[in-house]
Amino acid sequence: MIKQLVMATNNANKLREAREILSPLGIEVLSQREAGANCAPEENGATFAENALIKARAVYEAVKLPTVADDSGLCVDAMDGRPGVYSARYAPEGQHCAKLLDEMKDVPTDKRGAAFVCSIAFIDENGENYGVSGRCSGSIGYEQRGTNGFGYDPVFMVGDRTMAELTAEEKNAISHRGAALRELYKYLKERYGE
Repeated sequence: MIKQLVMATNNANKLREAREILSPLGIEVLSQREAGANCAPEENGATFAENALIKARAVYEAVKLPTVADDSGLCVDAMDGRPGVYSARYAPEGQHCAKLLDEMKDVPTDKRGAAFVCSIAFIDENGENYGVSGRCSGSIGYEQRGTNGFGYDPVFMVGDRTMAELTAEEKNAISHRGAALRELYKYLKERYGE
């Protein structure tokens, strides 16, 4: 089993989620900063998978440790899949939900379908890559609700609650990143398990 891997992020929420799901493997999950990777590659891929691989490759080249990177975003049916790979750049910091709600204000309930999509790239100790993905389907609500989570969580409905109204455990069980991390967990356990 590998002893450490680097999560190509300094986002505390993503790091916490990865640590919670991968910790049973006994692998120490380091942030990009903790590993000493001072890079911010341009995410110019056309897909989530391409962007994840761009990030993973850049961090791996900087530290030469097994590396995991994700790219994820929100794909809204009524907006032809937007904001998609531009989810993080869709609006200024802290204004994503408000902009989305404004853009969706005239969209009827039955047309508000959406999905969070996550692609994860894993680069192993030899520099070879492996990819997994996860998806969480739901809909866009009419207002922001909840204080847990981050990003679009306050407007993304799963059943009658938003992602921001779920506990960390509930969210990990259904989230797009949680689904992709569980696939990665299975792969790592199968590949490196004792």
